[in-house]
Amino acid sequence: MDRVRVYYDRQGNTLTVWFDDPRKEHVCEEIADDVVLMKDRRGQVIGFERLNYLSRKLHDEGANVPVEVQVL
Repeated sequence: MDRVRVYYDRQGNTLTVWFDDPRKEHVCEEIADDVVLMKDRRGQVIGFERLNYLSRKLHDEGANVPVEVQVL
């Protein structure tokens, strides 16, 4: 996949990032409080989700969230 898909669900207050096709999702694994990895059938991470992404104050006021991209 050549692109990363990023979704913010304002109502659910979640940030979801896909590195591959979301239809390949086979299993999810919570790795820390409010962090879930989505994996394909081979166990490769194809995305992650951050629950409770913004604090209520930032959520109500709007927020700019910096994103850093590293190309390997």
